[in-house]
Amino acid sequence: MSTIEFHSRFEEYSGILQAFAYNLTKDFEESRDLFQETAFRALKNRDKFSPGTNFKAWLFTIMKNIFINNYRRKVKANTIIDTTDNQYYLNSGSKTVHNMAESTIMTKELNKMIERLDDSIKIPFLRHFEGFKYQEIADEMGLPLGTVKSRIFFARKELKDMIFKKYGMTANIKD
Repeated sequence: MSTIEFHSRFEEYSGILQAFAYNLTKDFEESRDLFQETAFRALKNRDKFSPGTNFKAWLFTIMKNIFINNYRRKVKANTIIDTTDNQYYLNSGSKTVHNMAESTIMTKELNKMIERLDDSIKIPFLRHFEGFKYQEIADEMGLPLGTVKSRIFFARKELKDMIFKKYGMTANIKD
């Protein structure tokens, strides 16, 4: 394809390309920059265009790839990487430091409640809590899948009852 023919075909699609650039960026100035970058790359790489293929699709692909690369570059530029030793203060914002003693005590109490469960429901519950799938637990224990699911359900229900009796809480306790 000759240079003159390439320029005339590019001019033929310039209006559609400008509209597509605006559609991608939603900003007039950015769309002009994107169109200009696309024109530059198309002219620079015109020898890579294969005659007989879809010229319009080739131009749109160039524009789309430029837009994606620019977007990724912006996202990386907005990412803050803190290499200092004291990273907590940068990531915390305006939050205060929380004392973990209360949650540690609650975890210990919850573990005691779990230990009080009957082994028939405690073992499947703990396996599920450890990340095993229902079918894996059923295979390990030699039980039907439905039995394992119901035992885990009953373990949760019994734990909820224990928590209610100890703390008198009913709200916000869900499966």
